[in-house]
Amino acid sequence: MNNKQKLIAGVIAVAVIAGGGYWLFGGAKKKNLITFSTTQVKKSDISTSITATGNIEPVTEVEVGTQVSGIIDKIYVDYNSVVKEGQLIAEMDKVPLQNELESAKGTYDGAKAEFEYQERNYKRNQQLHEKGLISDTEYEENLYNYQRAKSSLESSRAAYNNAQRNLSYAIITSPINGVVTSRDVEEGQTVASGFETPTLFTIAADLTKMQVVVDVDEADIGGVKEGQRVTFTVDAYPEDTFEGRVTQVRLGSSKSSSTSSTSTSSETVVTYEVVISADNPDLKLKPRLTANVNIYTLDKKGVLCVPSKALRFIPEQPMLGSDDVVEDCEGEHKVWTYENHVFKAHPVTIGLSDGINTEILGGVEEGLTIVSEAETNMSANVEESSSQSERSPFMPGPPDRDKNKKNDKK
Repeated sequence: MNNKQKLIAGVIAVAVIAGGGYWLFGGAKKKNLITFSTTQVKKSDISTSITATGNIEPVTEVEVGTQVSGIIDKIYVDYNSVVKEGQLIAEMDKVPLQNELESAKGTYDGAKAEFEYQERNYKRNQQLHEKGLISDTEYEENLYNYQRAKSSLESSRAAYNNAQRNLSYAIITSPINGVVTSRDVEEGQTVASGFETPTLFTIAADLTKMQVVVDVDEADIGGVKEGQRVTFTVDAYPEDTFEGRVTQVRLGSSKSSSTSSTSTSSETVVTYEVVISADNPDLKLKPRLTANVNIYTLDKKGVLCVPSKALRFIPEQPMLGSDDVVEDCEGEHKVWTYENHVFKAHPVTIGLSDGINTEILGGVEEGLTIVSEAETNMSANVEESSSQSERSPFMPGPPDRDKNKKNDKK
């Protein structure tokens, strides 16, 4: 191959490479497609909430104990027993208490007899002393004996009454109507009453009315008020959502320290207890269940609202078409309508927002269709109308195309 042939072959190779590159990288163009999402101004619910965790407890729960030491003789109730106020639920061994009562009774009777004797003797000697028939010393001695007998009588009377009361404590009754949720003793067990009354039973009142006690962080407690709506779930019934109301925000706070697992630094977390009432007609809510709570600090039903993203929409390049017209207006907040290639702004007054929807207080009517957002989609490898300009003249065409060219020549 001579130099001239080599030159021609090189020119053809460069042309082929250039044509192929044009076809690969420049021939298939992409188009930007702008689509607008619209929605209607309509009524909806707007709410904001804070989350907290707590435990379900009975509204009224009483620990039943005993003020005397002794042996549990009989038990008449068990877990889940339904009891009435004043119902006998247990008895203690009465023999030691009866012996104490009889001893106190004997001491009291003796003190009473001594007092009555000294009283008669004192009154008789008082009259004699007034007539000067006995000395002052003898009179004072009679007065002393009388006062001492009186004091002994009062002391023995108190001991006797205390023994009677202790004997009555041996009969343990329910203080309220309710259900036994805990039984901490067995028959034959000895209980010792000291500085702290031992608990024998725990009785909860009407379990169809429960309460949830949750710890709310100090950053959120400012928005919590009595009467606010509450929803909560429990792990025992993951598909059920229970409702309640805030009934009390307790002023006492508690502090807990948390330490980072990756460092030695720690911080103090301050929380406040919030009490929530909840109906429990099906008795699904059991004492001590863990509740995951949402407290609605702002809650409005059926208010006029729009998606919050519609208030952030602004018609501007490059989303505008060549025929689109923008009619703006004054106002801090506005929504846009789009009709016949015209973007028109409508000033609005807003209220509450939950981040997704925003309340509209004025400016537009219900049912108005507005633009909520614009989306840009890239269409891949969209061919132009002239396929001839996209294909390299040096690349072979489809078989049918070459056949058609031959037919045209004929």
